Amino acid sequence: MELIRKRFAELTADELYEILRLRAAVFVVEQSCAYQDIDGRDRGALHIWLRDADGIQAYLRVMNSDDTHPCPTIGRVIAVKRRCGLGTRIVHEGIAAARECFGAERIYLEAQVYAKELYEKCGFTQVTEPFDEDGIPHIGMELIITD
Repeated sequence: MELIRKRFAELTADELYEILRLRAAVFVVEQSCAYQDIDGRDRGALHIWLRDADGIQAYLRVMNSDDTHPCPTIGRVIAVKRRCGLGTRIVHEGIAAARECFGAERIYLEAQVYAKELYEKCGFTQVTEPFDEDGIPHIGMELIITD
């Protein structure tokens, strides 16, 4: 499994197509959720994925702090094959990238409630009450980096 980290400007057209195709397949089609996946934040994000001969197997993006969040954030987390460690691995890669590229001392994410345990295993704690995001229950979670 190959790990790839790229900023938006470094992505090839084929890579961008595969990322957007995967995100639409999971977040729009699989979850039956019509929402604006292409939200204007991809250009400033660091895109991280694990790829094998079959294509992207896990993906996420890391954004630096902005007007919306005072610390780096992780989002659009996908593991194609579930319950085999890919989700945990890609989240750990996202944490490492947030620390290395954005100097993160704290990282925020909005998790679908069903995935809370995955993020807790990676050190995140719930910091908000559940809320509805496009018809799917979410919670805000945060990781405080102590070392």
